[in-house]
Amino acid sequence: MTGPTDTHPLSPYGWDAGVAEDFAPYRSQGLVPARVARVDRGRCSVVVAREGSTATVHAVTGPVAAGDTTPYVPTALFAKPSDGKLRTVCTGDWAAVDLEADPPAVRALLPRRTAFVRSTSSKRSDGQVLAANIDLVVIAVSLAVELDLARMERFLALAWECGAQPLLVLTKADLVEDPVSLGYLVSDCEAAAPGVPVLAVSAESGAGVDDLASAVAGGTAVLLGQSGAGKSTLANVLAGADAQRVQAARDSDGKGRHTTTTRDLMPLPGGGVLIDTPGLRGVGLWDAGSGIAQVFSEIEELALSCRFHNCAHDAEPGCAVLAAVADGELSDRRLHSYRKLLRENEWIASRTDSRLEAEVRREWKRRQVIGRDRAQRAGEGLDDV
Repeated sequence: MTGPTDTHPLSPYGWDAGVAEDFAPYRSQGLVPARVARVDRGRCSVVVAREGSTATVHAVTGPVAAGDTTPYVPTALFAKPSDGKLRTVCTGDWAAVDLEADPPAVRALLPRRTAFVRSTSSKRSDGQVLAANIDLVVIAVSLAVELDLARMERFLALAWECGAQPLLVLTKADLVEDPVSLGYLVSDCEAAAPGVPVLAVSAESGAGVDDLASAVAGGTAVLLGQSGAGKSTLANVLAGADAQRVQAARDSDGKGRHTTTTRDLMPLPGGGVLIDTPGLRGVGLWDAGSGIAQVFSEIEELALSCRFHNCAHDAEPGCAVLAAVADGELSDRRLHSYRKLLRENEWIASRTDSRLEAEVRREWKRRQVIGRDRAQRAGEGLDDV
């Protein structure tokens, strides 16, 4: 492409010099660039440039005629970890589209810069791509219910792993009438999210909304959280329109009713786009080792001072992490959450690596033996000797 990319009709959707370079090989094939705005059962809505503006086109993601041998993108949203790049159609993808086909068809996906991936709710080691090419992961946490810091840390691990910047948004802040209590809640979240900005926002009163709008402007943000966290309400406020239907949360537990059922990409008045997603009841890790290290950076730093380089921070002598817990420098809750996420991540990785799976099984057996020995010694009163 020649000329400044900021004059391209797709610039508000994230088009830049990098995307233009990635698309260049497809231009000679008569294909056009497009950004995927929604995916639904083998079809997707894509935004394309048309007559100096943009238009939304419905396209298929599979063969369009009998005997058509043109390569196409798989329609499924799932892939194995061994598949590497998870080349599946997802909201936020940049694609090369054939508008001359009947119906129009996605022929290829451009390389992804980032992708938010979680494991599926199945027992298989599948990864589900929730959003692609994102700059900011906005994690909505409702203040209408008790804070679940462990779940928050799980979201943050996946956010850091995908390569985007996380942002914690505490929604329904108007329900916390005492400013001091609100301050404590924000502080608790900041302690559980080192390096992550935390905003307390109320769509009802408008508090914090301007700060949030400034944070999401100009790039691609994905909005994640549990059902009932107020994501659809936030999406409507940020988009400046009733783009998403809103339902009240249940009075009994504050949980939502899955108001949003698809992942939709929406342009924002201040520039950039927002991807709203359905509420997530389960957030399984998927190859998130570096993300976990980022979330628990203080534990990773303490571990450098442990006597043994492979210290499990369980009962080893000279463990700097356990010493920090004993001194009150590190909370036991943080260490428990760290261990839990590491174990889960190891299990996911072992499902596709037989050597690693064997090592994990041996380590689990070793810990079981230690646990039984401790229980036996405690029963015999030997620990006091």
